Parts: sequence; C-alpha cells; structure tokens
Amino acid sequence: MTEMLADPHVSYPVGDGTQEGPRDVVILGSTGSIGTQAIDVVLSNPERFRVTGLSAAGGRIGLLAGQAHRLQVRTVAVAQADRAPELRQALRAEYGPGEPIPEVLAGPDAATELAASPCHTVLNGITGSIGLRPTLAALRAGRVLALANKESLIVGGPLVKAVAAPGQIVPVDSEHSALFQALMGGARREVRKLLVTASGGPFRGRTRAQLADVTPKEALAHPTWAMGPVVTVNSATLVNKGLEVIEAHLLYDVPFDRIQVVVHPQSAIHSMVEFTDGSTLAQCGPPDMRLPIALGLGWPRRVPDAGPVYDWTKAMSWDFYPLDEEAFPSVPMAAHVGGLGGTAPAVYNAANEECVEAFLTGGLPFTAIMDTVTAVVEEHGTPSRDALTLDAVLDAETWARARARELARGAMNTTAEART
Repeated sequence: MTEMLADPHVSYPVGDGTQEGPRDVVILGSTGSIGTQAIDVVLSNPERFRVTGLSAAGGRIGLLAGQAHRLQVRTVAVAQADRAPELRQALRAEYGPGEPIPEVLAGPDAATELAASPCHTVLNGITGSIGLRPTLAALRAGRVLALANKESLIVGGPLVKAVAAPGQIVPVDSEHSALFQALMGGARREVRKLLVTASGGPFRGRTRAQLADVTPKEALAHPTWAMGPVVTVNSATLVNKGLEVIEAHLLYDVPFDRIQVVVHPQSAIHSMVEFTDGSTLAQCGPPDMRLPIALGLGWPRRVPDAGPVYDWTKAMSWDFYPLDEEAFPSVPMAAHVGGLGGTAPAVYNAANEECVEAFLTGGLPFTAIMDTVTAVVEEHGTPSRDALTLDAVLDAETWARARARELARGAMNTTAEART
C-alpha cells in the first residue's frame, strides 16, 4: 500500500491531532450528493465533527446558505464569482438582522483557498478534475484528505503522490473504502488481486447495438445509487468504473493486470481483496454512501450507526457476472491510459466530461461517448515521459476538451442527418 494512503493498521498524527472535542472539517462540494450526505453524518454526530467551511459551484445558492447557517460555519466559498452577491443576500436572509454572516470566498480558486484553511480534515466531494487544485492545497497544508473526488487523483496522480504525507489520504469512494477495509486482513505482500465491483448500471446485459438509442433519462435512472448527473452517466457507460480502476492502481500500487472488475447488480459487496493463500475478503453493506463518508471523516475511529445494515434474518441472494468489455469498453480503455500514465488519464477524463455534457444536452448518442473519448485518446498518442507538471495536465485537458467538443459536434451532425 502506498505511504500517502492511511495505513489501515496505523493511526498517523496528520492534521490537528491534538484538538479536543469535535474534529474540524471542511466540505468541498457541499450541495452535491457526497456533500449533503456528509452533512447528514456531521449533524448526527455533533460530538465528533464540526464543519468550519463549505464550498459549492454556485448552482444551489439557497441550499448552500441554509447549510452554512445550520452548521454555523466560518467560511463559505462559491466557484461562480458572479453568484457572490446573491450568496451574501441569501446568507443575510438565513442569519437574520444583526447576526454576522460567514466570510465569503468567490471565484475559481475559492475552493482551493478554503481547502488550505485551518481544520483537521478536508472532504473533497467536488465532481470532476477541477478538484485537483483543492486536493493539492489540502495536502500541502497538512490536512487529512477524505477523498471522494477521484478525478483529481486520476488526472494528477504523480502530483498528488509527490505531496501527500504518509497516512494523509483516506478514500471515500465506496469501492476504495471497501478495499481499504478489506486490506486490513493481510500484509501488502500477501495481496494477489483487487476485485472492484460494479452494479452494471441501468444497461447491464445489453449489447452494444442495444445501447445505440438509449436516452439521457434512461441513463440517469441508476438502479441502486443516487448520484449527480455526471457520475450517474459515468456509471451507465462504466467510465466511472474505469476511473476507479486507475484510482485503485494509484492508491494501492497494484498493477493493472491484478485489478479486475466484477459486475454485481445488488451493490451489496462494494469490493474485495484476494490474497495469495486463496482467501477473498469482501466489505459489504446496503448501498449508502454515509458509511464510507463517515469512515473518511472519522478515521481511524469508526462512527457508530453511520449507515443502514442488512437484516440477516431475511433471505437474500447476491449475483456476480463477468464484465462485457465489448458493450462497455470504458474499463479496458481506462486501464490502457492508466498504463500510459503522464497526461493520458487527464485526456481520457476531460474528453469524457465533455462527451457526457454533449450526451445530456446536445444529442450525442450514448455509444458515441466512448467512441469519441477513444478517438481523442488515440489522437493524443503516447504522453511524454518527462515529470508530470500541473501546467502539462491543464494543457492536456484544455486540448482534450476542445477536441472532444469538435468530434462530438461531428457525431451529432452525422446522427441528425441519418435521422432526416
């Protein structure tokens, strides 16, 4: 296991370990799925956690202001600078006359500034590669990083690993939290394989031909998890699982040929570790993100009753299937770009984000998402073997987004012509 990841067997004194009373927490992406569930965990455990800062993009100003007032935070950050006046107005309405409102940070660097503010733990629940700068800022400031923003590790893996201190990162993705917990069952040298489970999304069992005409509404109807639109579409294409394979490789230093995706529709087992003696340890629980969030916020102490549990007096069955890589080529493509390293994962992720947006709003066919991502990755070619820099990552992302938009427009025009 890499040193940057919290060792399941050891409690490291990272962050403000001397603080008595509730642990100070900053939540990035507070109005999203991860953020709102994290707030549920905090409010249920006031003796364990105290939120000092919140950040959000700016699309749900009323919710953000309400969260700030309920949690009595010191600072609120909004990425859309032009929403700052509206945020201040909403805060004044929540707090009432004469009551001081929190400090407001605004602009694209607001979350990064907040991530470095005084606290014990930063929960990065931002969606997308824009979470990279806040991730780096939190690590450089010596905060414990509860990492739900997988994209920041994927696009900037070497950058993150270069600044992370031993034990500084605790994974929050349900799959990586499961691996983290299952790895407690043996030594690093005894690990044979990581088994990352996937629900299969709403289109499990369909062939590639059957996926050609699926709609955004269908893609957003995930059978087991409630998530934001981008993550939900990524779960439908299984891009999310591909990203998780790259993340598992980076977190646990396990080669890609020893990381396997297994389709498990019930989402009861969140991932497994196979050891060299033939034993396989699985972490299971109902599909509820509050448990991995609570573990990320509270490590190395678990939070009692953080999530629901199964009723073992009732019959149930769990199924497992091999991954159909022809219908869902996103996973092998992710392993490919992960193996290439450098800026290749950033290109894969950025191109996918643009294609998902085109699918949701512009009419890009579902199967054209991965077709376009693959074309952009192939055009990018083999990345430089020079040491990765933040500027190189951002330049590669900018190029990939522009190229993906161009290719997506062509695919949408072709589809429109075919229908007429």
